[in-house]
Amino acid sequence: MKTAVPNYYDKFYCIASECKHSCCKGWEIDIDEETYELYNTLDGEIGERLKRSISTDETPHFILGSDERCPFLNENGLCDIIISCGEDALCNICADHPRFRNFFADRTEIGLGLCCEAAVKLILWFDKPFDLTAFDDDGEAFTADDEESELILLRNTAFDTVKDRSFTISERMEQLIKSFSAQLPDVSPAELSAFFASLERLDPQWDGCLKSLSSKKSLAESCENESAAENLLCYFLFRHMPSALYDGDIPSKIALAVLSCKVILTLADEFGIEEVTRMYSSEIEYSDENLDKIFDYLVSGN
Repeated sequence: MKTAVPNYYDKFYCIASECKHSCCKGWEIDIDEETYELYNTLDGEIGERLKRSISTDETPHFILGSDERCPFLNENGLCDIIISCGEDALCNICADHPRFRNFFADRTEIGLGLCCEAAVKLILWFDKPFDLTAFDDDGEAFTADDEESELILLRNTAFDTVKDRSFTISERMEQLIKSFSAQLPDVSPAELSAFFASLERLDPQWDGCLKSLSSKKSLAESCENESAAENLLCYFLFRHMPSALYDGDIPSKIALAVLSCKVILTLADEFGIEEVTRMYSSEIEYSDENLDKIFDYLVSGN
């Protein structure tokens, strides 16, 4: 079984206390069984804190404090579990964030999610065209089935379209839509804003972005740094096209990539492209309910 990662993957590192939007706040943090067993063996002050700070209702999870803050996020923005026990003592969710995975018969793809500001900086401003690096994981050989192989080929075609810098980013987005018979909703920015406002919400600051979106006459088609838009499009294609293996709907995944890029570019001048990208990803990509509603919206065309 192989593992495939984007060519920027090994450049990522957590910026810890420098992060303005800590992943240790605002998220429910479940604890996997193996780590929970480890925590139960710890004694001393850290062991006592762990016992007081974990709820065993259904899946064990940390009891969040004020501002939905993890009880082990200290005043310096660092993790007391890491300080006391090392990184190996983190539960799977904490150790893995902000990574996501897509699974194929012959490989697992691992990416970095844009809800993390460090990942946003890395992905937006990476100075090489998007590519995947594959390496052997456990040495076992598997073969992708026909459906998977076809999807990977189609995604590579989409990547090639996005990376063709002989065309403007607007022309590349238009070509993506045309080549895959995708369809963007025929609605105004105000109507699009109202749709986004109807979804499950996470960050109240997103309201300001949606209010601004509702005032726009049209969605942006370009930006000052087209390589950043190119990197965004490749990210959304990489992350979401594999889900077509479950529903067979490639056009909606293409539409999501283009629409997401246009919304982010539309709001970038006012809120900053890095912050808009982070908020958009947090609000949209980290809720299965929101993604399902968006794909339904894109299929219906309105």
